[in-house]
Amino acid sequence: MLYEFVTTYRDEIIAKTRVKVRTRPWPPASTAELENGLPIFLTQLVETLRWEDTDTPFSTQAIGDSATRHGRDLLGLGFTVSQVVHDYGDICQAITELAVDQNAPITTMEFHILNRCLDTAIADAVTEHARITAEARSADEFERMGQVTHEIGNMVNTALLAFAVVKRGTVGVNGNTGAVLGRSLTGLRNLVDSTLSDIRTAASHQRPELFSILEFLSDIAAAAALQAEYNGLHFTREPIDPELSVNVDRQLLASAVTNLLSNAFKYTPAGGRVILRARALDGRVAIEVADECGGLPEGKTDVFTPFGERRAKNRTGLGLGLSIARRAVRAQGGDIEVRNRPGKGCTFIIEVPAAKEVAPIAAGDPIS
Repeated sequence: MLYEFVTTYRDEIIAKTRVKVRTRPWPPASTAELENGLPIFLTQLVETLRWEDTDTPFSTQAIGDSATRHGRDLLGLGFTVSQVVHDYGDICQAITELAVDQNAPITTMEFHILNRCLDTAIADAVTEHARITAEARSADEFERMGQVTHEIGNMVNTALLAFAVVKRGTVGVNGNTGAVLGRSLTGLRNLVDSTLSDIRTAASHQRPELFSILEFLSDIAAAAALQAEYNGLHFTREPIDPELSVNVDRQLLASAVTNLLSNAFKYTPAGGRVILRARALDGRVAIEVADECGGLPEGKTDVFTPFGERRAKNRTGLGLGLSIARRAVRAQGGDIEVRNRPGKGCTFIIEVPAAKEVAPIAAGDPIS
């Protein structure tokens, strides 16, 4: 039986999965993930597989309850949604590979059960993670422009991760993970429709916080890597000094970086490269997004003008992204500039004041 195989080879499965987690490009592994997260994942899967093997009719609620508890535990450990999704997939792959290596007598039906458990677990763990995150924010944050940006980022990230799972063929589009994708896209559409006019004019109340640029950009890069993959682009996040820290409004800075990355992916032709990097610069932190769009057209005026002309043939969108990004950065005492590389591309540079102290890397944050 599959759950007996998983129980017997628990240590081997964990060891095999840790190798996968440690060597995958995105999202980066963390110490807490390797030492604590993987055993929690495996325990939850064994519980769901054992339930499937009983005489009691299949209950998605029972599996969902287990996955919900799991999502809550992961949030407590500081894990990101990206780590939740990818770790489930890594464990499933490790189980399959070990079963083949051991010539284990596992039936096709049992593998179908494993995939169904995986589908349900991903959907409910991610949903619970998102629910607790939303509840942790106070009601007044929803009135702020920065909160709107944060909500959009969360929905897009969840939708991209769910789509990545479906695309791999591990689960079907009609399953629970597909439902998470649908809910995220619907919520995103509603949020954009109801707040677009406010985004044009509203100013955000500042809520500075001390945080590490390494973990901040690593989280953004996890979703960006998926977006680049779907656009047929090569995306690189260069190594970042772990002591590089800022004390600004995290949500506003995230909106600016995400806007720059979205523009880079939009204007860089398939097969091109987009690079994300950060460095210290005379008491400030410089975050750079370099693309291969071919450079600004001759005679191009201010690319930061709201509703202005586009910098390439692509005319989709309202032309608000760069304007919103500049306002968000200037609200932090910084600014954005663009360096044109004619015939090659553009480099957009965000500069904000560096923090006077080093932010700690929390449990669940990337170690490299």
